[in-house]
Amino acid sequence: MIYSSYYKKVGKNIKKIRLEKGMKQIDLANKCNFVRQNMQRIEAGKTNLTLKNMLIISKSLEVDITDLFK
Repeated sequence: MIYSSYYKKVGKNIKKIRLEKGMKQIDLANKCNFVRQNMQRIEAGKTNLTLKNMLIISKSLEVDITDLFK
């Protein structure tokens, strides 16, 4: 897939921020109202996130949405 490297980068950044905040994957998933398996796929870069879900994740992590792309 042509965009898979972008999915992986965003997923890696989500995981990095989550770990910096001392959160477990299940905690972030619950805070976002996602099932853990979906959060696992997001962090692994195996899914195309919608803008809505990126906003939910960034708010749950208490960061600006642009931080997910850095």
